[in-house]
Amino acid sequence: MAFAELHLHLEGSIDAHTLKEIDPWLTREEIDAATSYSDFEGFIRAYIWVNRRLTKPEHYAIAARRLFERLHADGVVYAEITLSAGMMLWKGQDFAGVYDAVQREALCAEVKIRWILDAVRQFGADAAKPVFELAAERVNEGVVAVGLGGFEAGAPARDFAELYRRARDRGLHTVCHAGETTDAQNVWDALEIGAERIGHGVRAAEDPKLIEHLREKNIPLEICISSNVRTGAVPSLREHPVRRLFDAGVPLVLDTDDPALFGCSLASEFDTARREFGFADAELSRIAENAFEFAFGWRGTREA
Repeated sequence: MAFAELHLHLEGSIDAHTLKEIDPWLTREEIDAATSYSDFEGFIRAYIWVNRRLTKPEHYAIAARRLFERLHADGVVYAEITLSAGMMLWKGQDFAGVYDAVQREALCAEVKIRWILDAVRQFGADAAKPVFELAAERVNEGVVAVGLGGFEAGAPARDFAELYRRARDRGLHTVCHAGETTDAQNVWDALEIGAERIGHGVRAAEDPKLIEHLREKNIPLEICISSNVRTGAVPSLREHPVRRLFDAGVPLVLDTDDPALFGCSLASEFDTARREFGFADAELSRIAENAFEFAFGWRGTREA
């Protein structure tokens, strides 16, 4: 079975081996200490630490190349990979140079790659505006969508409504992290500003009306089981709502989010769904098909 992945951060895919390839002076002890965490805030610190190791376009190119190799080995044929453009601008980096480097790698990859640019929500709408502009400038050069990451409570979704509207007018799709660490209302807010897919969205399980809305409008949740457990977004693996959401008819896709930081792969996420939540092969096949159905850059191109 072929797979597609829709919620995957390039910066969160960089494992210890790749970090040492980027910076040979790093020790495994340093890497392990910097990427250890016990809650969501600790995870964000680890994510930022990894980001700070990426100081030039060549570093991003190495990270992209190694990720594409792993995806191909895991049977992934299509991926929409999120680039934290907001973090790049925060670091004062030349986004154009970085994007050109990773796009060159994408064009050589054995996996079909499309990009999603991500703004940092807690930085606010003014800081997000150039990210949305960079995405629109590259809508015909591999970028298919733009969205928000970071802390959900950092700024209300309505602050970004105009940016989302303009993005759609310029041919971009729109996504949003929501309902991961806060509540179901954040999912409603993301939908109100036009998000077509919801990153995580596990808090939707707390709101029957939201579940009904997602089901009726066929709006998918990008579910990342290991991520939610490792960051404490859900109290435990047993309490993850993936089974309840699926049984309620909410469209789901399975993703890895930040596989290096969560110690997972797409194959292991599917295995977890089967082993821990009793998903049958036919159900998992449907979830795998959902990833192609809800992909922004795959429709009409799938090989027989």
